[in-house]
Amino acid sequence: MWDTDAARRYDAWFTTPRGAFALRREVRLLEHMASGWPRRGQRLLEIGCGTGIFLEVLHQAGFDVAGLDKSPAMLEAARARMGALADLHLGDAEHLPFDDNEFDFAVILTVLEFCPDPGLALREAARVARKGLIIGFLNRLSLHWLFTRGLPGSRGGSILGQARWFLPWEMQQLAMENLGRRPYVCRSVLPGPMATWRDTPPWRRLNAPILPLPLGAFCAARVDLLGDPVTTPLHALKAKPGIG
Repeated sequence: MWDTDAARRYDAWFTTPRGAFALRREVRLLEHMASGWPRRGQRLLEIGCGTGIFLEVLHQAGFDVAGLDKSPAMLEAARARMGALADLHLGDAEHLPFDDNEFDFAVILTVLEFCPDPGLALREAARVARKGLIIGFLNRLSLHWLFTRGLPGSRGGSILGQARWFLPWEMQQLAMENLGRRPYVCRSVLPGPMATWRDTPPWRRLNAPILPLPLGAFCAARVDLLGDPVTTPLHALKAKPGIG
């Protein structure tokens, strides 16, 4: 499915007006979800890096990036895009060829939709990433799904037709079952159907916001693998030294 022609069509989609619009919104969401993560000296693995579009974004954000994909054609395109800026590996999301905690963070974007065992892929991602994980997924609770897959006669194209779209609570349950009860935050973008993915009013205003509710076509969930972050209580900030 992910041969040279598919890689070419994948990149070409993001150069179309709708594809470019969607990409900007997805990148903004990814940057928002990773905004609290440290960058300098932090190793990040993108699992299912495809042609390297998001890998390039993550590198520009300041991470030391590595990518993995099971398609040689996709990796070839990623290598042409990234050069020596990323370590690229051929492999399967369900059997990652890395040591435990080899990376600080991992992202896995629209990959679980095509995994025979998405739970195993999540466990593998958490095994190799020490601090945090971002999961990007196609949202079945969206107008995009309704117009692409839900209505009679809609098939969504050869690739989307083979994808498993997730309900937001289904993804949260999948994460909890395979990663444990960790802090989990989910946001989404692109609430309108694809016909509204336009950089003109009023459609730009409709699709621009990052939504606190998982109603958009593309969702991203951040999982803190270390648990709740350590914070300093407000009363401690007001206390004088030497006073208990």
